[in-house]
Amino acid sequence: MQYELDMASPFKELFLGARNVLLGFEEIAETRKDRITTYGTARGGVCHMRTMPDGVDVGFLKGSLIEDDEYGLLVTRGNSKRIRVYSFDELDQAKLEYYVQQSLALIQ
Repeated sequence: MQYELDMASPFKELFLGARNVLLGFEEIAETRKDRITTYGTARGGVCHMRTMPDGVDVGFLKGSLIEDDEYGLLVTRGNSKRIRVYSFDELDQAKLEYYVQQSLALIQ
């Protein structure tokens, strides 16, 4: 499972810090899948998260629909048309919360 790989990563603490931010939103629940750990609400998916060789990636499932990327940090990875990824090697709680709030607004 990806979660076990994340717990064995050098970026475990960074992952857990970001996880705490995500789960700090009362409506968000975590689902551990074989290939990824996802976060969503009863209304729909918000994001997925995993450790990478250089930090943590949070992929916002409807990231392409975020019209006001205040920080300009969301990027396209691979050939995804919708997902936008926020990558970091240091947790900035305010920025992560901003992107989560933007994503939550898209599934209301």
